[in-house]
Amino acid sequence: MRSVPTTSLDLTAPAVVADPYPHFAREREQHAVAWHEPTGRFLTFSHAAVSTVQRDRRLGRLWQDKQPRDQLEPFNLLHRNQMMENEPPEHTRLRRPVARAFGRGHIERLRPRVRELASDLLAEVDPAGFDVIADYAEPLPVLVIADLLGVPRSHAPDLRDWSQAIVHMYESSPSSAVVEAAVSAATDFSGLVRELATDRRRAPADDLISDLVATELTEDEVVAAVVLLLNAGHEASVNVFGNGLVAMLRRGLRPGTDVAACVEEMLRFDSALQLFERTATEPVEVAGVVVEEGQRIAALLGAANRDPAVFERPDDFDVAREVNPHLAFGVGVHFCLGAPLARMELAESVAALWERFPGLELAGEPESRGTFVLRGHRSVPVRVG
Repeated sequence: MRSVPTTSLDLTAPAVVADPYPHFAREREQHAVAWHEPTGRFLTFSHAAVSTVQRDRRLGRLWQDKQPRDQLEPFNLLHRNQMMENEPPEHTRLRRPVARAFGRGHIERLRPRVRELASDLLAEVDPAGFDVIADYAEPLPVLVIADLLGVPRSHAPDLRDWSQAIVHMYESSPSSAVVEAAVSAATDFSGLVRELATDRRRAPADDLISDLVATELTEDEVVAAVVLLLNAGHEASVNVFGNGLVAMLRRGLRPGTDVAACVEEMLRFDSALQLFERTATEPVEVAGVVVEEGQRIAALLGAANRDPAVFERPDDFDVAREVNPHLAFGVGVHFCLGAPLARMELAESVAALWERFPGLELAGEPESRGTFVLRGHRSVPVRVG
């Protein structure tokens, strides 16, 4: 018998998917780390334990191809060559060229474009009633990341569909239909990026794909980097926006004078990414529990971001929270490369929405995506009261 704490928490149970935070709180009161037999890994519930999992280099992100390998090769290819699925020195080699490209002023150059897109999208909605996800939160980041990468705007609907199909594979036990859709999306998305990469080698433009094809990255690695940037940038922005907006509207809140502080609270309060897994490359102690070599441990980011040992009144949404060391973007070598873009994009889109519609309110019950790992809403009906 194991001499470590155990938990039977079902992360796929409807009640947990609907609102995981009371469940996390009950677990945290009993243990910071616990063995989860159903998935054969440890789960972490405290801010300190989650931070350790993210920072300790002995806990690595080790990619293993999904099976059957031949059928899933298009999906595997994108992840095998992705910085997020590798550890140093390979992670460093894959991340450095992308970080350099990001550092060339692309993000700040996009700020006026974000404001323009936000204004245009809001001008098209009906104040009497619209879906803030479909009409605003979803198209905005796709158009922004398309501009950043250099993907024609005509492909924006494809990018949204491909992204959603691929990220559905990150949930527990994806169905055969989900697998088939992810493989198809990975194939089509890769094909488009390869075409664009070939064009940029012949005729460079002022975009991220041009920057990346001029680096030491292979074509497969360029494709993987572009897909990661689109998926991570799009999914995170949409879900953070939707989750945070619903939390505010349910409580009758609106952003204060410091919109950036409100964005940080949106990131903390209802985390878009709930789970990130690592594997021990040697025995590691986390919150008094030894994770043996080869064992997996999952950082539950949403649990960490509601830890009362770190956050005062953790279950309150405070639009002006001053002390907010949330872990939504991660820490350590895997800290989200797109965090500056996401923060800028969210601050501009949140400010634009409330400036135009200060009387915004829910017009019906939001529809959840019904997923745990990537938490968000499929639809949020709103109106101007």
